[in-house]
Amino acid sequence: MADHKAHEVSNFKRVVIKVGSSSLNHPNGGLCHQSLAAFVAEIARLRELGHEVIIVSSGAVAAGMGILGLTQRPKTISAKQATAAVGQGYLMQRYNEELNNYGLIGAQILLSRLDLAERERYSNARNTLETLLQNGVVPIVNENDTVAIEELCFGDNDRLSALVAGLIDANLLVIFSDVDGLYTANPRQDPAAQLIPLVKEITPEIATLAQGKGSNIGTGGMSTKLDAAKIVTTSGIGMLIINGTKPHELEQFLQGGAAGTFFQPRKGRLSSRKRWLAWAGISEGSIQVDEGAQAAIVHEGKSLLPKGVVKVEGEWERCQLVRIVDKNQREIARGLVALSSEEVEMCKGLHSAEAAALIGVEKGCEVVHRDFLTVTR
Repeated sequence: MADHKAHEVSNFKRVVIKVGSSSLNHPNGGLCHQSLAAFVAEIARLRELGHEVIIVSSGAVAAGMGILGLTQRPKTISAKQATAAVGQGYLMQRYNEELNNYGLIGAQILLSRLDLAERERYSNARNTLETLLQNGVVPIVNENDTVAIEELCFGDNDRLSALVAGLIDANLLVIFSDVDGLYTANPRQDPAAQLIPLVKEITPEIATLAQGKGSNIGTGGMSTKLDAAKIVTTSGIGMLIINGTKPHELEQFLQGGAAGTFFQPRKGRLSSRKRWLAWAGISEGSIQVDEGAQAAIVHEGKSLLPKGVVKVEGEWERCQLVRIVDKNQREIARGLVALSSEEVEMCKGLHSAEAAALIGVEKGCEVVHRDFLTVTR
């Protein structure tokens, strides 16, 4: 398993661990105390080894299902929120009881999509988590399901865990799954399926391996885990998928051994601002660019100029976040625009000097400066 030596153990000081409903709860709902105890025992061991640990925990809805005697995950938003309200307090109680057995303290952090979408709130969340870690506390993060609305929610905790990893500048994201990692085929359907120990790049071929939905009590699946891997590896953070029934394999991995599927990060870490631009902020619209502009942005690190703009969709003011897409509407980057949507529409296709004269600015005109732009493809 030499491929696993692509990871440097000494670099994994700060670890975000996402544990899903399928790893903490009984199949038809209700918290499994033995599973949670085993998970916390592994967290305590990692702390002893010098790792900082942040938990992103699902399970509020599933725990509430057990308390309320439900066998199917609620379908409506109000029913989901009510069930989460019942389960969240119980889930935190159980976490703290187990953590206290090892002399550790847990802190509940409930995040909404807007907490990460707005730059000031993003910074506040980061500062809170940093302060908790400095005081030796184990942050336990979950989406604020009791108030989340469909239009402004993370969708699943795989994505939330990836955003949290970027938020607090983690070195590694670990996702506990109900399988051992990413396989060449569905291991439940194909006995010849092989575990893939290392993914150096998330290619279209790798993406096709993630098919199907999650469990009855969860919201994710392998597809959402690959989405999370794209977010963190693009940001310069590694990611590991391992089986939630084998939490000890995480310690094995962190000591240099082989376990699960490791997604190798890209070289170079994005700054906090660049990570927010790429993944956390909510875009106000999109700008379609030609092939020349696409190459300049993706391969040369250049700014987006009016000459390369083909089409404008949406409405925005200056300094708001927009998506930059290619001719097939595939996103290639995100950035803070220097011009409003109306101004971009006016000067699209023009040279910078012509655009500057048209909209009344003194210097050459840029739509998105490279310092405020992050490639996401």
